[in-house]
Amino acid sequence: MRESTQLVSAGRHPERFGGLVNTPICRASTILAGSMAEWEGMKRARAAQEPGATTYGRYGTATAHAFEEAMAALEGGHRSLVFPSGLAAIATALTALLKAGDHILVSYSAYSPTRSFLDRVLSRFGVEVQVYDPACGKRIESLMQPNTRVVFVESPGSETLEIQDIPAIAAAAHARGAFVVMDNTWATPLFFKAFEHGVDVSIHAATKYIVGHSDAMLGVVTCNEAAWPKVKETTQEMGQTASPDDIFLALRGLRTMDVRLQKHMASGIRVAQWLEQQAEVEAVVHPALPSHPGHAIWKRDFRGASGLFTVVLRASDDASVAAFVDTLHHFGIGVSWGGYESLAIPFSPGKHHGDRWPHKGKAVRMHVGLEDPEDLIADLKQGLAAMVACQAAQQQDTRKDVARSA
Repeated sequence: MRESTQLVSAGRHPERFGGLVNTPICRASTILAGSMAEWEGMKRARAAQEPGATTYGRYGTATAHAFEEAMAALEGGHRSLVFPSGLAAIATALTALLKAGDHILVSYSAYSPTRSFLDRVLSRFGVEVQVYDPACGKRIESLMQPNTRVVFVESPGSETLEIQDIPAIAAAAHARGAFVVMDNTWATPLFFKAFEHGVDVSIHAATKYIVGHSDAMLGVVTCNEAAWPKVKETTQEMGQTASPDDIFLALRGLRTMDVRLQKHMASGIRVAQWLEQQAEVEAVVHPALPSHPGHAIWKRDFRGASGLFTVVLRASDDASVAAFVDTLHHFGIGVSWGGYESLAIPFSPGKHHGDRWPHKGKAVRMHVGLEDPEDLIADLKQGLAAMVACQAAQQQDTRKDVARSA
């Protein structure tokens, strides 16, 4: 099946639920068996990790199993597991694959809570954490150690949007017996096929594009056959489970993700191209633009782009950035992204970027939602005008202060 058809049909079994087109919300803690023989069969099925097998609500209900089945099919992986948030998915997968004495390589551009979990939690339990340049590609070989067990990739990188050469990194990692774990939230299973490029564990904050409506927290991990037993076991031992109500919203979101992402991509590129032409903008960091340093790899490996990118303003002070953001009408101020609404939030590159971040101005992470892109451009035009007016007022105040002091 082509992906648009797969999105509509994956994980759906109307014949199991009286013909209901959508898998219903199944809330349960206790799950009853009709006899001891049936109970023993249920336990054997769960112990054998058969799809859909359960004996208790924590091991999933029909709602969770439908979502996991759909995600594994879309990703092209072996099996999937659902979590209450993207960070819960990341933390559990890394805990499953690492132990005291192991070494992990993590891109310095990765999602900051991922970095914090490694630095503040796993490092306390004897895991050695080392950051690396996301642009290293096959040169990551020089960083591999005998105890390297995981190479963590995120492409594009969080906020700064570096594109990584995943196939080259995966080849180097596998040659040393290490797992490759990827945060694939930006591209979704539609725009980057993680397992086709050598990834062993693909993670999504389903909160973002999969749910698509900014109204549910969820994460999902999809594994290949080698990683699956470790991640499945640790997930159950840590008691990870997710609300069936939120999972239902993710299933709903899946059905329209293709059409939504096509709109996010087209509008995002349109807005990014316009911003790149503005005198008030130092740079636009968007992998789909030829100006992006990783554009060639993006074009080779990715099937599309989402609506998230960064704009660097020709501004050196927070007041000017605040004037820009506060003037915007269609862009909300808030974290997260992937919903139908546009967002804009300033940020500073992480400490490990250092001189690697080539831009001098103030950075704003933009998410282009499902509004008309021409309305968003008109909105941004007003924001840039407000930024320029704020800078002019500051310069005038500075001249007055100089004149008074003279």
